[in-house]
Amino acid sequence: MAQLFYGKNVVKQILQGDRKVLRLCMSAADEQIEKLAHSRNIRAEKIDRKAMHKLTGSDNHQGVAVLIEDYKTYPLEALLERKNQYGLIILADELMDPHNLGAILRTADAVGADGVIFRKDRSVGLTPTVAKVSAGAIDTVRCCEVTNLVRTVQELKKKGYWIIGTDMKGQDYRSLAYDFHAVLVIGNEGKGISRLLREECDYMISLPMQGKIESLNASVSAGILMYEIFNRRFPL
Repeated sequence: MAQLFYGKNVVKQILQGDRKVLRLCMSAADEQIEKLAHSRNIRAEKIDRKAMHKLTGSDNHQGVAVLIEDYKTYPLEALLERKNQYGLIILADELMDPHNLGAILRTADAVGADGVIFRKDRSVGLTPTVAKVSAGAIDTVRCCEVTNLVRTVQELKKKGYWIIGTDMKGQDYRSLAYDFHAVLVIGNEGKGISRLLREECDYMISLPMQGKIESLNASVSAGILMYEIFNRRFPL
């Protein structure tokens, strides 16, 4: 399978990485993109604007498109192959910002999490921006795309996992020992965790805050919580 991306910034990010490029098409000149392609021995295929519109299905292609190999995803069963005594899976509930998902992947790699789960739709997915922010973790952390998060959580419960959600009214995150197989749910940047998924949570935890800001960025919250779990499981 392959993915098509278009737009100058996205294409530049791809060319600056090491993802295999299957096809590079240009309907408008861009010196920087052409230099990047030349440095990787990638031939830029010249096509007219009409052909570019047909290829991308958009008027916002900025005259460049690239076809690359898919970022690898794994079945849910692969995330159950635990690296440590207790499993740790991160579940992203409709995250839309690629910088958040990329940062979560990077921290997930750092703490040795077993994988990250997100929806196939209504979620940012594995994009070149996510790959760039992850600093390579997109290829080291097992990512699983699912069609229904609630059913996935129910299946994980049957496998012995406890579901931990985040909410401002939840118990202090430091009150848990995390000595069990855990799924850490990180909610949408604006809406938080969806109602149906919230109902499946065994614990709701919160980060105590003494300042005037009411909430933290999703990836920042996820990073704090992942390292709290790591610290509890691997004390000095």
